[in-house]
Amino acid sequence: MAQDYRRNRQIRVPEIRLIDAAGEQVGIVQTKDAMRMAEEAGLDLVEVSPTARPPVCRIMDFGKFKYAQRKRERGGQGRKTASHLKELRVRPAIDKHDLSYRMDQGRRFLEAGHKVQVVCIFRGRQLRHPEHGQNVMKQVAETLGDISKVEAGARMMGRRMTMMLTPISVPKADRSAGPATSPDGKAAGKAGAKAAAKAAGEQAPPAPTPAPERAPEPADEVADEVADEVADEVVDEVAEA
Repeated sequence: MAQDYRRNRQIRVPEIRLIDAAGEQVGIVQTKDAMRMAEEAGLDLVEVSPTARPPVCRIMDFGKFKYAQRKRERGGQGRKTASHLKELRVRPAIDKHDLSYRMDQGRRFLEAGHKVQVVCIFRGRQLRHPEHGQNVMKQVAETLGDISKVEAGARMMGRRMTMMLTPISVPKADRSAGPATSPDGKAAGKAGAKAAAKAAGEQAPPAPTPAPERAPEPADEVADEVADEVADEVVDEVAEA
């Protein structure tokens, strides 16, 4: 919303700190003298900082100033894009095909400017080997390291291990061309990928985030998760009995 500025006769204080039309500090002067200087230059005396003591006023073309302000506001609104938190679910024993599918989804989310929360779900005996989940998280961070950085490292909470990825600005030409490669066919950004994977293993405290939108999952995988969770609950109840 545009700010309202007092100008010329609307300025009632007896003295002000003046900035002239060239942007030079004049110092504290009588308001009536500043108005006379503005009138002689064919410009306006505008109060730009009313909370200062004394208020700061500047000699300027108020019409041009307002036009430039509206132009900046319109430009800022045009550059705004909606950013959401997306969820990407993996498993400690996920196969290569499923992991590749999930990382393709994560890449699309990041390229659209969304943050991605990677969630690794542990079931039953998998909880005894959290390092398997760490390996999956590192692989995700390494593969997506060319367009993202690790905002919150992998952290275990109950049956879930989470990691937060945030997009980094990548020129469109680089995105379409894919990861740069060297003559021997290896990825040129290997050092950056290793740094991202290392950051993924750090135990950083999680920041409060809104409920993420989950990526679509194959129907058989959802059925497997439900069946495994029910089986785990039955085993726990039998063990307790």
